[in-house]
Amino acid sequence: MLRVRVIPSLLLRDGGLVKGRQFKHHKYVGDPVNAVKIFNEKEVDELVFLDISATSGGQGPNYELLVDIANEAFMPFGYGGGITSCDEIEKLFKIGIEKVILNTSAYSNPDLIRNASRVFGSQSIVASIDVKTSFLGRSEVYVQNGTRGTKINPLDYARKMQDLGAGEILLCSIDREGTGKGYDLNLLKAVSESVDIPVVAAGGAGKLEDMSKAVSEGGVSAVAAGDMFVFHGKHKAVLITYPSYDELKSLF
Repeated sequence: MLRVRVIPSLLLRDGGLVKGRQFKHHKYVGDPVNAVKIFNEKEVDELVFLDISATSGGQGPNYELLVDIANEAFMPFGYGGGITSCDEIEKLFKIGIEKVILNTSAYSNPDLIRNASRVFGSQSIVASIDVKTSFLGRSEVYVQNGTRGTKINPLDYARKMQDLGAGEILLCSIDREGTGKGYDLNLLKAVSESVDIPVVAAGGAGKLEDMSKAVSEGGVSAVAAGDMFVFHGKHKAVLITYPSYDELKSLF
């Protein structure tokens, strides 16, 4: 097993697999269950699914789809989107999901993180933090799919999530997401150094070297990416792919 987890992070919207840029302009790229079948063949160790329509549409998780994904996936996977209660979290674990990922609900109802970590264990509760950084370098946590600013510094927020009981942080730069310009290393380093729990980098990976920098310079424990594993070439043709074990082993 690799020392560093390399996780395809896949976006769901209305039951389909989508990709966008900076949390906007999402387009349909395929069926999520078919994508899982391909990732099985690629021997991916872990997947993440984030349903961007679940919270904005006021819906709960799409359990029917998640059952289909769980029945097909050979690897553990995490899920986030529309989760508002411990009852929903319990139902997700019973489906076979290994980790639940809380974003907007962690902000609006911090007790959900606290209670969920007590009931199910912190190792299964992930706090998702989406961050925008201004031209002046001021970073701010955003929720609701990056549409609502909170005026909260990501370092303070990450420490709060840790104190509440989160076992891991999924940290995404909204400015970098879908751009292929590389992760926001300054953001990764600052947050990683402010907490003791693992931080997973997300948003901006365009090549394998970006991932090694996120670990060596950003100090994260794992890396997640979407475009790199879904698109191919400068015209972004849809092609599900994943680096070989030897390629990844040589990175870290």
